[in-house]
Amino acid sequence: MDQITHAVEKIASFFDRPGVEMETIKVGKGIPFGIERVFSPLLKIGGVYGTWGESFDNNRLPSLLEERLGRPLAPEQRLSLADLGFTNRHHIAKLSPQDDIAVEVQIGARLLKEAARVCGWDPSEVEGVLIGMSAPTSDDYIAQICRVAGIPDSALKVAIHKACDSSVAGLHLALNPDMPENKSLKLNIAKTLYGKKVLVGGIEGLSRFIGTSHDPNALQMFGNGAGVIGVIPGVTMKFLVGKTFENYDTDGFLQVQMYYPHAGAKADTMLDVVQTDEHSIRVAGMMHEPADGSSVIMAGPMGMVKLFVRTGVQVVDDVYKAYQAKLAELGMQGKSISVAIVHHANYKINKLKEKHLQNEGIVMAMPWLLSEFGNISAASNMIAFLRQLPSMKLGDHILIDGFGAGTYYDTLAVQLGA
Repeated sequence: MDQITHAVEKIASFFDRPGVEMETIKVGKGIPFGIERVFSPLLKIGGVYGTWGESFDNNRLPSLLEERLGRPLAPEQRLSLADLGFTNRHHIAKLSPQDDIAVEVQIGARLLKEAARVCGWDPSEVEGVLIGMSAPTSDDYIAQICRVAGIPDSALKVAIHKACDSSVAGLHLALNPDMPENKSLKLNIAKTLYGKKVLVGGIEGLSRFIGTSHDPNALQMFGNGAGVIGVIPGVTMKFLVGKTFENYDTDGFLQVQMYYPHAGAKADTMLDVVQTDEHSIRVAGMMHEPADGSSVIMAGPMGMVKLFVRTGVQVVDDVYKAYQAKLAELGMQGKSISVAIVHHANYKINKLKEKHLQNEGIVMAMPWLLSEFGNISAASNMIAFLRQLPSMKLGDHILIDGFGAGTYYDTLAVQLGA
């Protein structure tokens, strides 16, 4: 057993953390929901994160899987979850489609409202909301949660569906006017939101999403989680360099059902970028979908390594080289990346990426910060950012690295404070 195994065994449920505020969502038999607030007075950046549903640790999880699979989990199918960096994940009982919407609208609205307030903003002051989701409960989910949270109809609302990469893709869209998606729109998101109060996050009801999966790996890895941060592009967070990359998962290592509109294959991109009304945009990624109609089918840990590590290392390497060139352009030689906030797919993927990057001469801290949630897809980068936020300083350069099924990659270096 390595160091991470010993460390995660000591971590209790997220709900037991001293800073977590609990409530019950009054749907069905009642669903526990907990959030934690984080704010940096120095950086004027903050947000909230949390999860909902019953907490299942690694010892209790097999009983849930047996219920969902209708059979016991075979010994050879059990993942060594502690070695993968996870101790808990949160699940809810099966609900009706109407109740699923009711739960996640209440949760999403609360997250938006509290993230704004943590930053010292009234929700009515928010001018942009960018939320990443693997599987939205409805096509107008962002509009619904904004309305309930008290965010004006005039606020720009962007829904991003690029699996685990979605929240980082949203931040990238808010900061980088030269992204292909921004250039393809009449309304450039980054130019529109520059200097404005913006909420960016990932809200992932993955317990609902994997409810139709019969894949033991997916059922062990995923759970509910969400994180939303408040930034003012160009003021509290400044874009330095970044790269977005698509690489279709031909082999189907991670197959994901598209529960959102997508126009189909195009010659030059897997993304379908649509302005659905005056104040709403949808960025939808094409997925290798399961042929059996289930929600998700995933290869084992080695399959995930094959899918994400080689290309992921290349994307980070490209961004790091661009970052070094940017430092020379700005006359800031000697500056370095303070910390990398990497999607928590699993601990072994992140450590292997770190090792390969070190072999390329790229050395930076890539802390493992999430263990109480399982893989929570687009929410993980936002939660990891908030957990690292108290140790960040004005003027720090940080790298944010997102990657997900599809396959999609967004990596960007930013400066905290203009």
